[in-house]
Amino acid sequence: MASIWSQAESNGRTYYYNTITKATQWTKPEELMTPSERALANQPWKQHTSPDGRPYWYHSETKATTWEMPEVYKNALAQSSQPTKPQIPAPQFVAGGTSSFSSQPQQRDRDDYGERIGQDRQIGYGQMDVNGTRGATFDTQNDPNYATFEEGEAAFISLLRRQKVQPDWSWEQTMRATIKDPQYRALKDPKDRKAAFEKYAVEVRLQEKDRAKERLAKLRADFGTMLRRHPEIKHYTRWKTARPMIEGETIFRSTNDDTERKQLFEEYIIELKKTHIEREAVTRKSAMDELVHILKGLNLEPYTRWAEAHDMIQSEEKFKEDTKFQTLSKSDILTAFENHIKSLERTFNDERQREKISKVRRERQNRDRFLDLLSELRAAGKIKAGTKWMTIHPEIKDDPRYTNMLGQPGSTPLDLFWDVVEEEERALRLVRNDVYDVLEDKRYEITPKTTLEEFLSVMSTDRRTSNLPHDTLDIIFARLLEKVVRRTEDDKHASERHQRRAIDALRSKIKHLSSPPVTASTAWETIRPQIAHLDEFKSLESDDIRKQAFEKVIRRLREKEEDVAERERSKRDRREMRNGHHEPRERDHHRDRARTPEPDIYEAERRKAMADRERQYNYKAGATGLSPPPPAARSRDRHERLGSRGERERRGGHRYADADEGRDGGRERLFATRPARGERELDYGESRAGGSGRRRRGSDGSEGSARKRVRREERKREKTKTPEVVKEEVGLRSGSEEGEMVEDD
Repeated sequence: MASIWSQAESNGRTYYYNTITKATQWTKPEELMTPSERALANQPWKQHTSPDGRPYWYHSETKATTWEMPEVYKNALAQSSQPTKPQIPAPQFVAGGTSSFSSQPQQRDRDDYGERIGQDRQIGYGQMDVNGTRGATFDTQNDPNYATFEEGEAAFISLLRRQKVQPDWSWEQTMRATIKDPQYRALKDPKDRKAAFEKYAVEVRLQEKDRAKERLAKLRADFGTMLRRHPEIKHYTRWKTARPMIEGETIFRSTNDDTERKQLFEEYIIELKKTHIEREAVTRKSAMDELVHILKGLNLEPYTRWAEAHDMIQSEEKFKEDTKFQTLSKSDILTAFENHIKSLERTFNDERQREKISKVRRERQNRDRFLDLLSELRAAGKIKAGTKWMTIHPEIKDDPRYTNMLGQPGSTPLDLFWDVVEEEERALRLVRNDVYDVLEDKRYEITPKTTLEEFLSVMSTDRRTSNLPHDTLDIIFARLLEKVVRRTEDDKHASERHQRRAIDALRSKIKHLSSPPVTASTAWETIRPQIAHLDEFKSLESDDIRKQAFEKVIRRLREKEEDVAERERSKRDRREMRNGHHEPRERDHHRDRARTPEPDIYEAERRKAMADRERQYNYKAGATGLSPPPPAARSRDRHERLGSRGERERRGGHRYADADEGRDGGRERLFATRPARGERELDYGESRAGGSGRRRRGSDGSEGSARKRVRREERKREKTKTPEVVKEEVGLRSGSEEGEMVEDD
């Protein structure tokens, strides 16, 4: 039984065609598969070939790949390799080419053609032929007979051309047009006829396409030639603008398809745009190259700004005269400038890097030469442990190896010098330890009076130090002697400090003696027996030191007595100034002439503030019905404050003065608030109805009540211990004492 599938090729790739369903597919149908192909078709492993021709196997489910043939694939291949009955291959058809049908089966089909359809050819008009078409009875004796299948196929295709069969006809339509022609039976098998028809249709379509391409190519060339004859058509011209220009041309009328004309015009415009872009690119590149030469000729610096460079470029004659620079935008010029500046910066940085490397190399060479100089001095014995820079500097200050080191970064000549000295110090430490061991073994102690000869004689007696250089031993001895002297000085300072503390302790004991107490008139011979048994007295070695402690105590006591006497004189002076009976004594005048008080720079501001507070107090007193203190009292109070301030300034502000003034200020202030004799007292409410019986403090004039009030103020001040009077002495009193209302006792 013949298969309904046929094999064909298209562009070198094989596909399969179903002659009944007219379906095509790339996968080989099962009917055309060999037994081995059927066995392998059910396997998940599929064989493929890599680009280099090497076979590999791919698992369609797990997506795994392997270069070795899987065992399952081998078993399926082995089972399918068993011998089977040979199958007749299916006929193959190549679209657009020659048929690939086998010659022997075709010959057999042609031999049996008459037998199979002999009776069918003798049917009448009322019967159906094998193709399902009603037809008349034909005489099979005049059927054309060709020697080969190719000749019959060529005759059938010639019939199709003669009948002008179109490629878009169906097979039934083609049969109706050609079935009456004897050439229709040039092919015996209806399948061959249909295959030949399909081949013919493919060829005709290809020919039509080729003819359309040739016509379009010729029309495109002619259309382009016509458009080139119109230079007014530019790359930016549109179709509606260009159509009136060319519609009178013969080539324009050679085609009636306006879409085709527009398409050809658009292709020409695209070509013009491409040419224009290429031309502009060439012109722009040339202009950019010329601009680079112009920038190089301007001798710009890496730090030149764009504004300056742009003005310089615009002022160049070559830039202004050449029209190709007009194609460059400001952005293009800026890009060229940036690239040129980057190249300048790169060159500048490379030069700086070379200079830096050269400088570092030169500095290293200078350092190495100076180290060689230090090595020479060290070998000559001029640099050793303990050598000072001031000793070596005069010898090297004029040496070029030293002067070249000055001012360069990194290690200074002094640092390198100290490195060499440190190496000598490390070498000296080993020798110093041997010297210490010898001194310890010999139990020899170095004192400030030890000489170098004595030290060298001790070192020469031991084999560990007998061979040491004298310079080394000299350095070690100098350091040991320096250490001993320093230790002696420290001990001396410690003893002096201990003596001072002992003197202070004795002073404290003398100061706190109670029977009898020490006064400014006490003599040393009187007090010495009383303190001779004290440990503080015995800790001092000589009577001179003990007497110094006593004299210092007496001196401090006299200073305190002088301070107390001075405060008493100041109090008396202030008291006399407040009472208005001050008669300056000759001593005071002499003291005032000897010491002039310093001017008060804040006096004007202080007086202004005092006047403002006084006005405010007078206003409040008038509003509340309370009278301000009498003018005499206010003047005395102001005079008191000014006098006390001046006195403090003359004394220099002693620390005990403020406390004494605070104790005496309360009594003096109460005395100052008493009303003057003969002044009329204000009515505080005794004559008004419902009065509370209050009276103003000090209005009764009783001396006993005044003393009571003074005592009450003192007790209150002792309890609170707050120097309120001292605080109020800074400025004018607010008048609360004068206007205070107290209850009757």
